[in-house]
Amino acid sequence: MKSSPRPLLLLRCATALASLAIMLAALACSKGGPRYAETPGDTAGPLSRDGSAGQDGGAVTALPKGPPSNLNILLLTVDSLRADMPWAGYERPIAPNLTEFEKRAVSYTHAYALSSYTSMSVGGLLGGRYPGEMKRDGNFFGRYRDNKMFPERLQAAGVRTIAAHAHLYFRKGAAGFDKGFDVYEMVPGLKWNATTDENITGPAHEKIAERMLGDPANTSGRFFAWFHFLDPHDQYMRHPDIKPFGKKARDLYDGEVTFTDRYIGQLLEFVAKQPWGERTAVILSADHGEAFGEHGCFRHAFELWQPLIRVPLMIMVPGVTARRIDRNRSAIDLAPTILELMGLAPEGLDGVSLVSELYQKQEPQDRDIIVDLPRTSSSDRRRAVIHDHYKVIAYGDDSYYQVFDIDTDPGESKSLERSDKAKFNEMVALYKSKKKEIKDIGPYACRTLKGAPVGRAY
Repeated sequence: MKSSPRPLLLLRCATALASLAIMLAALACSKGGPRYAETPGDTAGPLSRDGSAGQDGGAVTALPKGPPSNLNILLLTVDSLRADMPWAGYERPIAPNLTEFEKRAVSYTHAYALSSYTSMSVGGLLGGRYPGEMKRDGNFFGRYRDNKMFPERLQAAGVRTIAAHAHLYFRKGAAGFDKGFDVYEMVPGLKWNATTDENITGPAHEKIAERMLGDPANTSGRFFAWFHFLDPHDQYMRHPDIKPFGKKARDLYDGEVTFTDRYIGQLLEFVAKQPWGERTAVILSADHGEAFGEHGCFRHAFELWQPLIRVPLMIMVPGVTARRIDRNRSAIDLAPTILELMGLAPEGLDGVSLVSELYQKQEPQDRDIIVDLPRTSSSDRRRAVIHDHYKVIAYGDDSYYQVFDIDTDPGESKSLERSDKAKFNEMVALYKSKKKEIKDIGPYACRTLKGAPVGRAY
């Protein structure tokens, strides 16, 4: 959260890269390393290494055939967490606990958010659908109504569903994110600001999570828990016990990530000590990334450049071999993955469950990625399709396209319209084909949407 619909405060993204320096800044969030390789790791428990044929050697342990029938799931999402973290080559050791966790997880090195800001990304995540397909009111801080959220399916199956959050947009009855949760709390004392977030919430949020997970009423049976950590979102606060990296926005942001990493580490340590910890899967990702001048863009929302939509995605399932998978994947796959891990059929959703590739029943396959930013009261429509290392962005009502080779041009500075017309046309054709898979639904309330043609509200 902390996104602002006010253009002067949130500085909308420009359409051209201003300088080589900005391009190099974007490179930090770009795809790196050999594509489509799998790097094996260990067969892991929550935060401990079991004997396995992993990097440290040891006894060979047979891979499990599938999820255990008593598995729990802990979903941790971090607001505005970029993909260029220490485990991906970033030079500052800003997230030691997450870096250690990444070694014990199946880590997707080319993962994408559903959209470029919280309302769209989280709504789509919970619904298991692209945000353009979900019933929403059309405002920037959208309200979702009459959508079936995947926690409702878990709840109906007898799984205890619990959550706690740290921004008032998440409160009960506001966005609709509370649907399907048996227990749903907010960090107390929050201040509302529609343009940024002035709250420091990590310590209190972690304590609430421990209390909820320490309550036998929540954990005596199977459970699904979700906590969305907010502090890396602007404004970027200083913390007295975090050594400052500097005065620039990225410096302050890195301090916020370090601060948040401390409390996620504490929560993971707590989970590892619980009697149910050895049968609890942990999924860690982000709702979107964050920009620091790439394409003239700061913070997030409004556009679909790589720093805004590339995110970490790590899935630790007890007994599953930790490794890196260098295929394109999307948060659209999380709802069906969670359902299948919990023994439910992942039907009627847009994504594809990752369970088979987690358990190495099939080799990870190429997959096209759709990133969806529907029109709102404050932002025009954007939609992107990523195919292998090519990306097409469609603007407005598909009135304008840009196509990039994000391997050779990670800063997205040169559209291929002139330099490779055949590839440009191929990607535009692919976009038009993929577009048919999304059944756009017009907003039910706000009728004045940015850039919408006269007589049409989406």
